[in-house]
Amino acid sequence: TQFDECDITDLDKIRKLLKNKNTDNNIKISFIPFFIKAIVKTIGDLPIFNSSLSQDGNFIYRKKYFNIGIAVNTDSGLLVPVIKNADTKSIKKISYELTDIIKKTKNKKLSPDNLSGGCITITSLGGVGGTYFTPIVNPPDVAILGISRSINEPIVIKEQLQQRLMLPISLSYDHRIIDGADAARFTTKFGKLLSEYKKMV
Repeated sequence: TQFDECDITDLDKIRKLLKNKNTDNNIKISFIPFFIKAIVKTIGDLPIFNSSLSQDGNFIYRKKYFNIGIAVNTDSGLLVPVIKNADTKSIKKISYELTDIIKKTKNKKLSPDNLSGGCITITSLGGVGGTYFTPIVNPPDVAILGISRSINEPIVIKEQLQQRLMLPISLSYDHRIIDGADAARFTTKFGKLLSEYKKMV
């Protein structure tokens, strides 16, 4: 597991602005759609994360699609519905689909298609607490990104102390396919995209 943290100060301002402007009850404004877009761009540049290992371990399958799984805690245990073709969708469209699919998950109305075809998974404990954790890879994915609770921290920027909202992240990966250097590249790129969110939209 590779641990890192991302500066989401400016992204949080945009999230709050969108939340205040939102009048659609079918859309819940959260960070997750931004995380999805950042993951799509990250695995686009690091395609080894968008792959699967064959059952015999002899082949690596490279995927040409971008389907992002979202771990959802339910009364029946953890389920991972999938946002399909996330690379073709806007933040608003992803927000709508995410709200809908989480509602279906909680109400036990998912179809088999909703649970299949994932490339990489996001799991968030931000609403519960904790700083870092080691999420377990969801096969046949080769990696999973854990999101912890963001916290305000004093950071030195250009020799000045500033309060920034920092997001702890934990990337677990299948070491048979991915090495530590690629994992560090992933978390670095993901964090940079969140801090420069305009590049995602």
